[in-house]
Parts: sequence; C-alpha cells; structure tokens
Amino acid sequence: MTHADESTTRIHYICQTYVEQKPGRDGQTSLKIGKQFQYSTAAEAQNRAERESLSEDCAGADAYMISEDPDSGEVGSPSFLVRLGNVPDSDDF
Repeated sequence: MTHADESTTRIHYICQTYVEQKPGRDGQTSLKIGKQFQYSTAAEAQNRAERESLSEDCAGADAYMISEDPDSGEVGSPSFLVRLGNVPDSDDF
C-alpha cells in the first residue's frame, strides 16, 4: 500500500444503541438496533454511548470505529471502543 492509498481510507466513529424486543414464540427477548450516531472522534462516540446506556429505554450501547475504503466501498470489521449493558455478541457483526 502506498502513502496515497493510505490517505483515502476513512475512519468512522459510531455510537449504536440497542433496545429489547418483546419475546417471540421461543419466549426469548432479542435485541434490535435503536439509534446510531456518527462522530469525528473516538472520545465523542464513547461519551455518547456512556450517556445513552443510562437511558431507561436503552438495553445497551456500543461505541466502535470502522475503516472504509471510499474507492471500493469496502468496510472493515468494527473495532470496539466500549460495550455497555446488554449488547449482541461481537461475532454477530
């Protein structure tokens, strides 16, 4: 990878919240994505996840970063900054 290639990679910092869904036929409660926020720094995403996780209707929150190659549209795997409360297994990403 050349220096020019490296400069095209974009980093996104995401805060994602989860809410619990009512039990299905199997009687188990599941999680679904509640809200997503994008920030320009890791600290902003982490701070938002910490605040959101305190909300009464929030089951859990993640703050993570992903890299994107804008030329190909390829997005890397998430690198978690913080995981709070009830969140899906990281294998589910």
